[in-house]
Amino acid sequence: MNHTRHQLDLNMQRRQFLGQSGISAGALALNSLLADESLGAAPTASALAFPKRAHFAPRAKNVIFLFMAGAPSQLDLFEPKPEMKALHGEPVPGSFLEGLDDALIRGSARIFASPRSFRQYGESGMHFSDFIPNIAECAEKLCMVRSVHTDISNHHPAQLFMNCGVPRFGLPSMGSWISYGLGSESQNLPGFIVMLSRNGSGDLGGPALWDSAFLPAMHRGVTLRNSGDPILHLKNPGGVTTQLQSKRLNSIVRLNELRFKKQMDPEIQQRIAAYEMAFRMQVAAPELLDFKDESRATLQQYGIDDETSSAFGTNCLLARRMVERGVRFVQLYHYTWDDHAALNKKLKENCDMTQKGVGALINDLDQRGLLDETLVVWGGEFGRTPMNEVRRGINAGNEGRDHHPFAFTMLMTGGGIKRDFVYGKTDDIGYSPIENPVHVHDIQATMLHCLGLDHEQLTYHYRGRDFRLTDVAGNVLHDILT
Repeated sequence: MNHTRHQLDLNMQRRQFLGQSGISAGALALNSLLADESLGAAPTASALAFPKRAHFAPRAKNVIFLFMAGAPSQLDLFEPKPEMKALHGEPVPGSFLEGLDDALIRGSARIFASPRSFRQYGESGMHFSDFIPNIAECAEKLCMVRSVHTDISNHHPAQLFMNCGVPRFGLPSMGSWISYGLGSESQNLPGFIVMLSRNGSGDLGGPALWDSAFLPAMHRGVTLRNSGDPILHLKNPGGVTTQLQSKRLNSIVRLNELRFKKQMDPEIQQRIAAYEMAFRMQVAAPELLDFKDESRATLQQYGIDDETSSAFGTNCLLARRMVERGVRFVQLYHYTWDDHAALNKKLKENCDMTQKGVGALINDLDQRGLLDETLVVWGGEFGRTPMNEVRRGINAGNEGRDHHPFAFTMLMTGGGIKRDFVYGKTDDIGYSPIENPVHVHDIQATMLHCLGLDHEQLTYHYRGRDFRLTDVAGNVLHDILT
């Protein structure tokens, strides 16, 4: 799907709409909506307001990607590995490292059996630890992929790799590719919205993870806050009347139109399109954050009444409300999972903050009949080592786990995904996949496939070559699809 760059018809009705609206020129949130105006192609009216045709019949219409930045420990959440108890405190047996790059293994590292207790759920018998009971209760709706691996072992490049398909800056994010490929079903909200939460300081790659790069800037993720002003600078500034701002905007629109007629610069069209979206968002965004129509029971299920889980729970409820309103791609980042030390304490804190919201979101979508058309994905950029990590100043018993790109777990559910299904297997210590290894590009290709997009056809020609999310790799995981 290599879309051509059609021009926007700047007719009198649009001039009148923009000229007569009371939208604040200083409140258009252009930093979020336009990003870098030197990048991107000209939008069309339909690119903002109407969905585009998929390559084939989609199984899902929307995506909610719950990205756990920092990398949660799969060995303490999903992979009990009872064999590790006999090896606890011992060096890693050489048999597990044959043919592998073990340069990342510290000389002092020892096998670290998880102290967590696990139970099996569903007919598939998937394991969940005692830290995530609310997610475990959704087992019959989930597909657990236990053999994911990546090429990168550092946070920011690995986060770029998972979200943009390459471990470097300057490439479009997954949400941007999907927005570009399918358009938006919402005329009042952006097609790609991002929300953030954390537990203290975190490790996140920043706006590059939701950037549109060389794709039209309208496909860039818009960051939304769950309290106060949902988008900074969206409201009219204090002390400035609607009439004054209307005059200012009318002048800006006329100048933009004159410049476009003279230079035929498609970037000007993006500005005008962004003005229209910002006007609509002034009404839609506050309504989105107004929970007055949500029952008290719903708020409690999401953990919004609990200070610990309120922030992420609120984001999860907003994610449901967004897909109800046609937002194509919603991404929630919780970015404090990098547990090099104090694993038991920090892992529990992050689970307490997030697991109630995750469970409520999945169940709520299912009860409302939305799960079958919404793809929900949970996971981080890589996993954690089967060995402990004892850093200087950290005593044994308070250790954590290091970065582990060779094997980790992701959860998927919703449109097109098998329920109560476990895919892939790792060795006895969880170091490497031994059945059905799944590369990050395979996850990306499968997500696009669920939306009716062929990852090899969703391309954009830029600087002499065709780019795509999965670079030159990726296979759809047909075994996990319904």
